[in-house]
Parts: sequence; structure tokens; C-alpha cells
Amino acid sequence: MEYVLEMQGIVKSFPGVKALKGVDLRVRPGTVHGLMGENGAGKSTLMKCLIGMYTANEGSITYKGEQVSFNNVREALEAGISMVHQELSPVPERTVMENVWLGREPMRPGGIFVDHKKMLQDTIDLFARINVNLDPKEKMGNLSVAKMQMVEISKAVSHDASIVIMDEPTSALTATEAEDLFRIINDLKSKGVSLIYISHKMDEIFGICDDLTIYRDGEYVDSRNTKDIDQEELIQLMVGRKLTAMFPKLSFEIGPPIFKVEGLSSGKLFQDVSFELRKGEILGFAGLVGAGRTEIVETIFGMHPITAGKIYKDGVEIKINSPRDAIHNKIGLLTEDRRGNGIFGMLSVADNTIIANLDHYGLPLNHKKIRSDAQEYVEKLNVKTPSLAQEIKNLSGGNQQKVLVARWLLTDPDILIVDEPTRGIDVGAKSEIHSLITRLAAEGKSIIMISSEMPEVLGMSDRILVMHEGHMTGIIDRADATQELVMQYATASV
Repeated sequence: MEYVLEMQGIVKSFPGVKALKGVDLRVRPGTVHGLMGENGAGKSTLMKCLIGMYTANEGSITYKGEQVSFNNVREALEAGISMVHQELSPVPERTVMENVWLGREPMRPGGIFVDHKKMLQDTIDLFARINVNLDPKEKMGNLSVAKMQMVEISKAVSHDASIVIMDEPTSALTATEAEDLFRIINDLKSKGVSLIYISHKMDEIFGICDDLTIYRDGEYVDSRNTKDIDQEELIQLMVGRKLTAMFPKLSFEIGPPIFKVEGLSSGKLFQDVSFELRKGEILGFAGLVGAGRTEIVETIFGMHPITAGKIYKDGVEIKINSPRDAIHNKIGLLTEDRRGNGIFGMLSVADNTIIANLDHYGLPLNHKKIRSDAQEYVEKLNVKTPSLAQEIKNLSGGNQQKVLVARWLLTDPDILIVDEPTRGIDVGAKSEIHSLITRLAAEGKSIIMISSEMPEVLGMSDRILVMHEGHMTGIIDRADATQELVMQYATASV
């Protein structure tokens, strides 16, 4: 069998947009096949057509030599196709093991009661097989996003599938956790499993993929063996153009300090953090996952209580006890978890754009002004949407991110905090977001940027504040910053 999967002429339309325009995909047995393309290219939509989440309007799917059409995800799973989604959907109030075996729990004789003892042992055996270090009895809601991701990956592997689809599986993983994932992938490959891998991280793609298929704007572009293409050609095929510099840092004079944090602590989350932020500066926050970077900015934004320390803006101490206080003080936060506490999925693009600025539209709401403001920022940020009325959940990750940036720009913040601003978005959208951030700094906005991607931190920051296990280990000037030095501070080995 030359191909374990062949998808031919797949067409999928949604109201106002044709997401797939007759695309193809052919996957060889026992290989890792990378799907490449910008957000909105149709990669995730194609996979959802494969596993029965969507029904294709046209086209055929041949799996293991037979033509198939799955009506739902359960049918795909039973046939041996599982998927790890980019946007996680855990059941937070249930345990890890209950999440792994959700909908297929082992039952006691008689089939009425769940056999929790067997479920626990099955989970222990599964984690041992793929070297995942998690407590099966831990409540899912207590886990970090990275650990939730490992649970989802474990769940996909547990189905003993012939094809495992992974959509941005390392977006929330540390380097060590990512290495564990790659070991799992190679183990699955050795057993004849095929993997379809969606990622925007080029080093991963060239490190683990055997074949690549490239899509652009819902159309098939090309398929290549990975060894027959380089990164520059791949990017050009993906975006249809040559990109300008990935980190387009503008040169301009940075102004005086406008924001100061002094001895800030929030219980056990982090302790004794102090820094200044200057007008027009991009201050990068670096550190390993769990170092406390997100917790600092969430505390500044009023999401966690301040247990010690002070915050000053324009030389005056300010009190921030809630996000409303932060917004009142012209501070905006682009959250790390776009789906969990960023977008309102069922609301429109217009509603998501204006919701942080709602007080400015009066009662009753001035819908004409709302549409005007939303349209202005959709055009400014080049958001690809069929209309302002489109539910934001139907946009690509990169376009959702642009809407969230628009939300905060509409509040006219002096300080904009961006937490993992390019996580899970493609190289073209990354370049646009980077350009936008550096333009905002040039216009006098002060930026705090958290990123787990070292090139992004080094390429965008004027200074880099480094955290390790809840403690600030140092601040490095741009001129002195190297990957090695940042890692030394991040591991507290300086």
C-alpha cells in the first residue's frame, strides 16, 4: 500500500467563505507528514473533514485502500484515526485519567459502574509506555496548559490509531517536553503509525517530518519530500511572497520611564519583582515555562492579588485590584490563552473588538459607532474575515489574535502587555504581529512582551527581564543579550 490516506478534491464552504477549494493530501504509511501554510490556509479544516467534525461539500477520502466518509469523530476513532487539537477542550473538574478515557471508560461486570481501579492502572501503563510524568488522580483544572497538552497527546496515543493528527502539539510545551513528544512520535513511526503534523515551528518540521504538503488560501500548492526543500523556499510557497525581516525592529529614541514595579509579590506565584518600563520600550520577559512570567503580568492587570510591593505610573502610585482598574489606568493585556480567556467564541468579530471599550458606546449602545470602530481596526490590522458579524471562533488563530490586538488598541493603552503574542500562528502572521508591535513602540506605546521563543525575545526586545521559579534573576540590555546568557539567567546558573 503506497498511501495509507488519500484525500482528493476536498471542498468545504462556510457562510461567506470557501475554506477549501479542491485540495489533495497523500500520506505514506509509517511517516510523519507535515501540513504547512499560513493560518487560514485550510490545514485544520481539512483534518476536521477527515475525522468527521465537518462534512466536505465535494471530494473523496480513501483510507487503507477503501473509500470512507466519517459522520462523526467516534467513527474516525473506531477506524483508527485520532487527533490532538490545537485548542484544548479538557473537562477541568474531572481527573487526568477520566479525561484520558472520557467516553470509553472501563466498566465493571454488568456494565453499569465505571471500574476506576482498572482505569487507574490503564493510565499508569499508558504514561509509563510514553514516558509521561503526571498523576492520573490530579484534577485536570489544576494542570498547566503544557501538562494538559501532554494529557491530550496521551489520549490520542491511547487509541492505538493507524493515523495520529497533531495540530500545533508543542505550542505550550517546554523544550524538554517537546523532546519527549518527538520520542513518542519516533516510537509510533517505528510501529508503522502515520502522523500528520501541523506546526509553524520550522526547526520541528525539518527535524521530524518525512514529507510536506503546502496549502495557501484554501488551495493545494505542492507536496515535497522534506530533504528536497529548504526553509526559504518553504516559506515562499506558504505565503506566496518573500517575507521582509521576521523581526523588523525600528530604530528610534526611547523615552523616560513611565511605569515602575517595586518589590511586587503575589503569594507563592512570584516574589520581589522590580523593574521600570520606558515610553516606547519593548521589555521582553523570558524564562522557562512555570517561571512566573504570566503570573506577574496577570497580577499587574488585577487578576491575582498583590501581597507585597507597589506599582507606579507616571510617578504616581496606582492601586490595581481588578482588570477594570488596569484598563482605567490605560493598561491592556493580550492574554496567553487565546481561547480560554481571550476570545468570546460565540460573539462576532465586532463584539470581540469593542468589548473592552464598552463604556464608550453609551446606553443604549451606539451600534453605528461600534461597527465603524470595528471596521477601522479590521482594516488597520488586515484581519481576514468575511464580515464583522462573523463569529470569531470561525477565524484562523492568527486572525483571532489580530482581533484581540485591535480590542486593546481601541482602549488607547499607554502600556500594552502581550503574552505569547505569536503562539500557534503562522510565519506570515508572525511577521505582521512583530511589525505591529514595533510600530506601536515607535508611536510611544510601552510594551511588555512574554515569549517562550528565544529568537522572538532576542529579536524584539530592548531589554530582557529573566525569571526563574518565581524570582527575577536579572535584566539584560539588548546589546548584551545572547541565547546562552538568557538561558543562564533562566536556569539561575549565573
